Amino acid sequence: MPEKIINLKQIRQIDLYGINNSKANLIKSLFPELKIVTREENIKIIGEEDKIEIFSSFIEKLIRKIEKYNTLSDNDIISVYKKKIQNTDFDKIENETIVFSNTGKPIKARNENQQKMIKKYNENDLLFALGPAGTGKTYLAVCLAVRALKNKEVKRILISRPAVEAGEKLGFLPGDVKEKLDPYLQALYDALHDLMPVRKLNDYMENGVIQIAPLSFMRGRTLSNSVVILDEAQNTTVKQLKMFLTRMGKNSKFIVTGDITQIDLPNEKNSGLLVANKILKNIKGIGFINFTQDDIVRHRLVAPIVKAFSLI
Repeated sequence: MPEKIINLKQIRQIDLYGINNSKANLIKSLFPELKIVTREENIKIIGEEDKIEIFSSFIEKLIRKIEKYNTLSDNDIISVYKKKIQNTDFDKIENETIVFSNTGKPIKARNENQQKMIKKYNENDLLFALGPAGTGKTYLAVCLAVRALKNKEVKRILISRPAVEAGEKLGFLPGDVKEKLDPYLQALYDALHDLMPVRKLNDYMENGVIQIAPLSFMRGRTLSNSVVILDEAQNTTVKQLKMFLTRMGKNSKFIVTGDITQIDLPNEKNSGLLVANKILKNIKGIGFINFTQDDIVRHRLVAPIVKAFSLI
């Protein structure tokens, strides 16, 4: 039976193997047809020759990721595996730096559909990003907005999200507008904090460069020189989404994100996102990107959880 030994001298073995061999066990589970033995700085593979070569190429890609980013997550392993099996050049997919994080880490596309989202954003003034939780669509939208602001392509960022989940009118909640909306916008805040220092973010918000506004407060405004993000758009009504989209002014980019499998409206058929997905696709200047369960980039259990619930 053919066999091969791969040497790992160029990296720390724990980066590839994981604590208590957690990553090594994950890698082994992806190639059940091979006998894989991990011994310190060597990996011994036994099996059919063509499958050994596929595994070797897969490991080389993981090593390059470790050398480049000094880290390797379970999601990285699964993403590289999927792209390798599909004969997709993952290196080309992730070659564009969108923006740098607060710690200087380059933020790049994690998979092919994320790269498509970036491309469609560049090509269109209005972008719809649809898909399940964990695909990075909201985080990527914020990254693109921050990039535009840093590059002085726009003068401000506006973010909005319907507060349907509360089951209450915002007016009955305590605090000012920002405090009322904060619980529903936490994912966006988390992304902003990841991309810029706290003091800078606070200055931007105090000066109105970055604005948080409930959907109802958008009425009557013309939003120019801005990147405007509407998150959780599946919970907007048709009238609300129409009102939001018609706020577009000169030199503005609108990004609408949502998951049509998580509509919290009393009547799901009244979801503006469902309707927009049907009637706006053929309009020039409007782009659509549809993420799937295969694009989930959170913990490796999120994808099978989403899949299990989709079967109910």
